[in-house]
Amino acid sequence: MRLDDEAESRNVEDRRGAGGGGGGGFRMGGGRSIGIGTIVIALAAAYFFGIDPMLILSGGSTGQSGSYSQPQPQQRQTDSRSQPQASANDQGAVFVRRVLGNTERTWQQIFRTQFKQDYPAPKLVLFSGGTRTACGTGQSAMGPFYCPGDRTVYIDLSFYRELRDRFGASGDFAQAYVIAHEVGHHVQNVLGIMNKVDAARQRTSREQANQLSVRVELQADCFAGVWANVAQKNNAKLIEPGDFQEGLNAAGAIGDDRLQKETQGRVVPEAFTHGTSSQRQRWLNRGLATGDLGQCDTFGAKTL
Repeated sequence: MRLDDEAESRNVEDRRGAGGGGGGGFRMGGGRSIGIGTIVIALAAAYFFGIDPMLILSGGSTGQSGSYSQPQPQQRQTDSRSQPQASANDQGAVFVRRVLGNTERTWQQIFRTQFKQDYPAPKLVLFSGGTRTACGTGQSAMGPFYCPGDRTVYIDLSFYRELRDRFGASGDFAQAYVIAHEVGHHVQNVLGIMNKVDAARQRTSREQANQLSVRVELQADCFAGVWANVAQKNNAKLIEPGDFQEGLNAAGAIGDDRLQKETQGRVVPEAFTHGTSSQRQRWLNRGLATGDLGQCDTFGAKTL
């Protein structure tokens, strides 16, 4: 990607090295909490591109209607002096601000054209270790996530190293796809899709709730593709040869089937929450190829 001419977003908060990562995990319904290491497959599924880690641990909730509790008081403070202080202008932070800035301008164009309204841009928080969110205590081990409660994307940039080294998904567009996917969840939130899914989920079984979660995630992949398609039309120099393939490689690297196979040695389709590798690639590619939100109706699709 060529981002040199892209204006940086002003909606990025840098909390890296600030500490604040303590707490007892994400609060569950009824006041119960689950620590990070309790459910291996939940972590594997949540590790990459979830709406929010608590979605996986609570069985697929995607909405805001009481499924999330406020962050609990910290039980342990991390001494920020023991952590390396990241520069606000380091390469990773600048990259994130430029990508987010492009998504803001692109989605503003889409919203004004298709919905005749302004696009309310999300906030993005850079953190290290852990941080407080309106959805609970965010942890680096959970990977990037979007919290609908505060309309904020959270990411620890060390995730990109894991994506590259462990899963072989390298490249700047693969990293941009991570952000675009989470912004896709924000678009779902703004359009009321999350609330509708959450209401439907409350009336279903755990397995059916997981199926709804898969459709939410695949739609966010498609929305990420729509962003890239429209952004490329606006700036032909933005996308370079091989960029889209980097995104498709990343989507294939983090499918539920591949993650389950790696973490537990077998595939359990009824536990899918994000979609298979082929499904994620298919819906991302649909958005990339068409640039049409109307092609992203995963909820009406008979087959995914």
